[in-house]
Amino acid sequence: MPLTVDDVDRFVASRPRLEAIAYRLLGSAAEAEDVVQETFLRWQAADVERVEVPEAWLTKVLTNLCLNQLTSARARRETYVGEWLPEPLLAGDPMLGPADTAEQRESVSYAVLTLMERLSPNERAVYVLREAFDCPHREIAEILDISEAASQQIFHRAKKHVADGKARTEIDEAAARRIVEEFLAAATSGRTEPLVRLLTADATSVGDGGGKIPARTKPFEGAVAVATFLRGMFRFGQATTTWIGGRPEVYATTANGGAALVAVVDGRVVGIMCLEITADGITAVRNQINPDKLERATALWAAGDHGEPLIRV
Repeated sequence: MPLTVDDVDRFVASRPRLEAIAYRLLGSAAEAEDVVQETFLRWQAADVERVEVPEAWLTKVLTNLCLNQLTSARARRETYVGEWLPEPLLAGDPMLGPADTAEQRESVSYAVLTLMERLSPNERAVYVLREAFDCPHREIAEILDISEAASQQIFHRAKKHVADGKARTEIDEAAARRIVEEFLAAATSGRTEPLVRLLTADATSVGDGGGKIPARTKPFEGAVAVATFLRGMFRFGQATTTWIGGRPEVYATTANGGAALVAVVDGRVVGIMCLEITADGITAVRNQINPDKLERATALWAAGDHGEPLIRV
């Protein structure tokens, strides 16, 4: 039986939540859109008159599709060229989902999305559903076909794994913006020392070029190593401008709710650098330069007014 207008409206009403769940689970906006579309096809094929709670039914279907995707993604990432990082989302992207609580904001932060790569698919699903969407363990157990006690145990284990890798202290937005500006000034000064002072001793830097843009296959570790790399990266020599298609303008913004720098060439986002900032300094620099993971950011960037760049190279 074809869907009625009311049936379609029910799905449309649930779509923002489904997209936000899928993005947190998969770390990819493009894959999240595909999974949500597949969920709609399942909804279209279902006997919806027998579905008592549409949102719960849709969440269960979507989550299990994501679990299948995560299992196959792990195999694909074994052959991925270089480091794999999530697809960053710029401020204002509706796929970021709810941000009313600290837990919701944290669950979509770039740092936590990266840390969730350490979790098993089930751990990731339980963590996201409980932490970001406040699903009761009874509902999570039904979605994953496990016991309520198992859901609670998996959540506590997942939360501990994430907490063990998290930065020590967060700072407010104004202080983060100031540090971003200081960071860019130091990175373009041609000197290593100003950068070292802004970094924590155990700072790391990692980039994801997806085999399409050159990026180091292993992270840089330690303040001096990270500062030396960044000093060279911000020289924007001929090779770099050839790879990215021109000389960029660099803006300060937010991505996944955290401090970020965005490099733009002729309206096209060519890089998003996410900074993990603590009271002790910058503890992680994560560079997304894979063009496939910047298409959504480019579309959103083109729709907004971002003022003057911090630098024009």
